[in-house]
Amino acid sequence: MDMRAAIRQKVESGHYEFSRHAVDQSILRHISVTEIHEAFLSEMELVEDYPDDFYGPSCLLLGITKQSRPLHILCSHPTRPLVKIITVYEPDRKMWQEDLRKRI
Repeated sequence: MDMRAAIRQKVESGHYEFSRHAVDQSILRHISVTEIHEAFLSEMELVEDYPDDFYGPSCLLLGITKQSRPLHILCSHPTRPLVKIITVYEPDRKMWQEDLRKRI
C-alpha cells in the first residue's frame, strides 16, 4: 500500500489528529474540518516528502475539496498510530507553479 493510500485509510477510519498549529491555521484561513476531510479523501497527490524531518517523517499532500478548493496538507507519515495534521493551507499561486505541485 502506498503512503497516500495508507494515510487515506487512517483518515477514513478516524485515526488522525490535528496539531494545535493546524487548528489555529485552519481557523485563520477559514478552512473547515469538512474541507480537510474532503481533501484527504480526494485523489490527493504527494507534493513533497520529508522522511528525515526533525519531528518525524512527514509529507505535503495536495487534495481538492468538493467545491474544487485546492488544499495543501502537511501531515505525518502513516507509520504513527494517528496521522497528525501539522498544518493546512490553500496554496498561494504566486509561490507554486500552476499545477500547485512544484514551488516557483
